[in-house]
Amino acid sequence: MLTGAWRGEVEGCGCHCLRNRRVVANLSKLYPKDMEFPADGVADMTRLSYLHEPGVLQNLSIRYDLSQIYTYTGNILIAINPFQSLPHLYDTDAMEKYKGAPFGELTPHVFAIADIAYRDMVNEGIGNSILVSGESGAGKTETTKMLMRYLAYLGGNTATEGRSVEQKVLESNPVLEAFGNAKTVRNNNSSRFGKFVVIQFDKHGRISGAAIRTYLLERSRVCQISDPERNYHCFYHLCAAPPEEIKRYKLGNTKSFHYLNQSNCHELVDVNDAQYYLSTRRAMDIVGISEKEQEAIFRVVAAILHIGNIDFAKGEEADSSVLKDDKARFHLQTTSELLKCDPHALEDALCKRVMVTPEEVIKRSLDPLGAAVSRDGLAKTIYSRLFDWLVDKINFSIGQDPNSKSMIGVLDIYGFESFKTNSSHVFKMEQEEYSKEGIDWSYIEFIDNQDVLDLIEKKPGGIIALLDEACMFPKSTHETFSNKLYQTFKSHKRFIKPKLARTDFTIAHYAGEVQYQSDQFLDKNKDYVVPEHQDLLSASKCCFVAGLFPLLSEETTKSSKFSSIGSRFKLQLQHLMETLNSTQPHYIRCVKPNSLLKPAIFENINVMQQLRSGGVLEAIRISCAGYPTHRTLSEFVNRFQILAPEGSTENHEEKIVCEKILEKLGITGFQIGNTKVFLRAGQMAELDARRAEVQGNAIKIIQRRAKTHIARKQYVALRVATIQAQSLWREKVACKLYAHMRQEGAAIKIQKNLRRHLDRKAYTKLMSCALVLQTGLRAMVAHCEFRYRKEIKASIIIQAHWRCHRDFSYYKKCKRAAIILQCGWRGRMARKELRKLSMAAKETGALQEAKAKLEKQVEELGRSLQLERRLRAELEEANEQEITKLRQSLRAMRNEVDETNALLVKECEAAERSFEEWNEVDESNALLVKEYEAAERSFEEAPPSMKETLSLVEDTDNINNLISEVENLKALLQSEKQRADDLETKLTEAEESSEERRKKLEETERRVQQLQESLNRMLHSMSEQVSALKMLLRTSSNSSSTSGSIARYDRGDAVSSASDATSTASDFSFPTPVPSSVAYSSFNPDALQMIVQDLSVTEISASEHWESDREGAFDDFF
Repeated sequence: MLTGAWRGEVEGCGCHCLRNRRVVANLSKLYPKDMEFPADGVADMTRLSYLHEPGVLQNLSIRYDLSQIYTYTGNILIAINPFQSLPHLYDTDAMEKYKGAPFGELTPHVFAIADIAYRDMVNEGIGNSILVSGESGAGKTETTKMLMRYLAYLGGNTATEGRSVEQKVLESNPVLEAFGNAKTVRNNNSSRFGKFVVIQFDKHGRISGAAIRTYLLERSRVCQISDPERNYHCFYHLCAAPPEEIKRYKLGNTKSFHYLNQSNCHELVDVNDAQYYLSTRRAMDIVGISEKEQEAIFRVVAAILHIGNIDFAKGEEADSSVLKDDKARFHLQTTSELLKCDPHALEDALCKRVMVTPEEVIKRSLDPLGAAVSRDGLAKTIYSRLFDWLVDKINFSIGQDPNSKSMIGVLDIYGFESFKTNSSHVFKMEQEEYSKEGIDWSYIEFIDNQDVLDLIEKKPGGIIALLDEACMFPKSTHETFSNKLYQTFKSHKRFIKPKLARTDFTIAHYAGEVQYQSDQFLDKNKDYVVPEHQDLLSASKCCFVAGLFPLLSEETTKSSKFSSIGSRFKLQLQHLMETLNSTQPHYIRCVKPNSLLKPAIFENINVMQQLRSGGVLEAIRISCAGYPTHRTLSEFVNRFQILAPEGSTENHEEKIVCEKILEKLGITGFQIGNTKVFLRAGQMAELDARRAEVQGNAIKIIQRRAKTHIARKQYVALRVATIQAQSLWREKVACKLYAHMRQEGAAIKIQKNLRRHLDRKAYTKLMSCALVLQTGLRAMVAHCEFRYRKEIKASIIIQAHWRCHRDFSYYKKCKRAAIILQCGWRGRMARKELRKLSMAAKETGALQEAKAKLEKQVEELGRSLQLERRLRAELEEANEQEITKLRQSLRAMRNEVDETNALLVKECEAAERSFEEWNEVDESNALLVKEYEAAERSFEEAPPSMKETLSLVEDTDNINNLISEVENLKALLQSEKQRADDLETKLTEAEESSEERRKKLEETERRVQQLQESLNRMLHSMSEQVSALKMLLRTSSNSSSTSGSIARYDRGDAVSSASDATSTASDFSFPTPVPSSVAYSSFNPDALQMIVQDLSVTEISASEHWESDREGAFDDFF
């Protein structure tokens, strides 16, 4: 180990190492060792006793072993990447500890740099910038995140739409890392662009806005990568997306794409691209990128991958190219679908070029190599525009404060700080200022790097200028460019041409020689958009893609000059330097301790190379040799006059006052110029510490006096309050004594009155008890006497009621016996008279008279039936005429069926109701048939003597006529029923008639209704005639029974009453006719006679049985 070279004991020209190894070296190359070097190293390497490379390396190694990763080098912070998590260094307690602490008082930390930048911004009112540098993998990004966290802690949380500004800045990192970071040889997550984060603060020192500025994205990585590096992370994330998205974008394995398979590294250890894809989508949601925009972004990314697989072959014409195969055509078609452009236009844009001359427009074909270059140029342009759009979108989401006047910028880019820290321009300006102020100084020797800068960027003969000139000529190659460099800089001491090299060249920087290979300088330097590509993508149907390539005006197109990466980088660098020069800079130099990216490994050679390249050692030496701190006389006096107040009171000049202040404090080595004070390194910190001490003492005196004043004021107030409290207390004691005396007098009066009240109450209670007792005794005596008298009166009333009941019961018993005796005797006499009347009723004369009357009634009924028959015939003729008219109208309306269905539903319902009425007629006919059958059964069940008697008076001809008439009526009714069915059928057919004939159908319905009413009238008249016939029959029956009664009236009232009772009973046994408005088509006149005969026989027999039963009952009673 190299550390052994200065840890061993020198023995002549050799030394013994701690690992039992012997190293032999020349004594002139050995460096002295500090024997009093602290065991834990020093926090600021400007305080090293021996300032040389081994001492610096030893100090960093010791502190790194103790997990002290931060070390000061003057005002520069060196941060060594620990490659492990150290949460105790960055928690809230650590941030609180460094908040407001003087610089250098605590151990070195990134929070101390951020705190001093924040304090300078708040106190001095000027902007500050923190420059974070280092090679890939040194921890620049993590250091930037820690700076952001601490500034957010100091500046508070000014929320914008629910999230603070600093949160949005931190949440944008996953998006920028996905599209701007890639795996390199030394780092798995290397930022391939520069980033300058500007944090804005309001007048209260709170964060009010922020902006992210990016510099020089490595566009060439999109098309060209070397093994074992990888392309940008977003390509691998998209290939590991969910299956539905892979199918949507027609993606596959990363090895199938030309832009990704140039390297054998497709996956990273402990990195899941699928999870990172989802994390990137979530980060896009957080920063305000919509779902539609996200879909368009990844469609563009997929299109870039497909562009890389478009291969070309030689065409039929010379120097022309065509698509190589179907695979290339498939990727071309997929690219056009993803970008939503014309595939033929895309093929022409890749294989052809349009040259505009004053005379004509020439369309030139490209050979396969030129088409491939055009393809790669399109892919790089699209990706660059996409990255710029993402940055603009993130800045829009974060929001800027246009009213902010204070800012802190954090720069994360390699090498930019060298223009401030190591630039010879800075040292020359410093020396010029020494001369201008007239101070005694000696030139500080340093490595002047100005000639190297002129070699690279000076116009018109610099390397960048020659590279731009070569890119403007289409026939230029990297060999012609290298030959141009060899001829131009063959005598330049910083430019070296390697032996046997045709395209390589070497530049001797101040930190060492660096060899460059110019094979791809021309391709990587081109930064212009091909007009064909611009026109193609501007016409895209995708709004997102068209927005990436807005249309350019003709003036802009004509005035646009050749653009290159070098010129654009130089322009961006100038803008950045202008911003940095307007701020107070602070520096953080990140160092990677080993190339294995593992913790607890410190590679000396690797670290020393980074320190040399970064100019850290040079900065330490220059800082110690010169006057790094200088302030104007007025600023110095205003800031430090409190350290020597007697000098400012004598009205001396500012220069004399400054000398007295410094002399009083015992500071040496300073110099005072014409307008400024120049101090050595560390002297300003000592002055600030003394100033803080004086201010602390003054603050203590002020606090002591203030506390004394406050304490005396409180004592006086307390004394006054005590006197007032004593007065109030004595007053309260006197009041309490007086109140006690009043209470004692009042108690005596109360006791006296209470005793008197108690005695009077006891007397009153005793008197009331005596009165209650006397009243109770007297009431008891009176109650006993009242109860005795009440019992005597009740017994008298009971005796009277009993005697009355006994006599009334005996009277009712005698009366009941007399009535029973009378009833029995009268019943016996009535039975005798009844037997006589029954014999007289059997005479035939009376029956013949009744028969004659019935025949007359039957004849009248026949005449009425004939009249009804004629009316029916006339009605049928009218119906036939109407039906004929209906048939004619129905034939005319058959062709209009489909138009009148909805309106004839009501007519159908009316027809159904008429059909239901006809059904009711059928039901009434069925009832008449049942009555007729019942009459026949009763006739058949009549006794033979009754049949013989009736046969003597029967007129068979008339009865047969009546039966035939009834049958005819039934036939007519059946025909009417058939006609009704026909009408219903015709009405059903009429439902298919048209709207124009609806009125005729309504007229037809009215006529049918008239016919129905006439039929109902006929049926009603018939029912009335039948009812009259029944009443006639009932009257005849009553007359027959009455005639017998009249002939024997002289037999007594008892017999007449019995006859009347019998007649009445027979009347009630006659079947009640069913009232109905329908025609009695099933009525039979013979049935009427049989019903009358049966009723007469039944009446006589029933009377005889009733008399005999009643007589037997009386006999049993007696």
